[in-house]
Amino acid sequence: MGFALTCIGLLGLLVFGLGLGVSRMRGQTGKFIGCNEDPADPLYKWVRAHANACEFAPMFAILIYALANSGYGGWHGLLYAAAVFVRYSHAAGMILSPTLDRGHPLRLVGAVGTYIVGIILSLAAIF
Repeated sequence: MGFALTCIGLLGLLVFGLGLGVSRMRGQTGKFIGCNEDPADPLYKWVRAHANACEFAPMFAILIYALANSGYGGWHGLLYAAAVFVRYSHAAGMILSPTLDRGHPLRLVGAVGTYIVGIILSLAAIF
């Protein structure tokens, strides 16, 4: 269960770290409510990266916790690590991209990986 909790903690750090990044950007820009929907605006990129992490990280955390508590081991640890990797990749790809109008390799890896790992974890929970 220790490794699973580490992965859950890392997902939590991602969500709260991105939230802190949004707050930092708000302070730098003086925009304390909302944001311009400009795909190249750094605040917008941070807001979208945070929102996307908030959409997927909790479900990953629940699946990891449930599987770890059900006694599964071995290859599931690889899935836990993959879940963390793809979510961090996605966030980095969004923030590092010059504009969200165009793809970024890290964002692509993160998005595709999120669906693949998420579906496998979900199926592992079912079967």
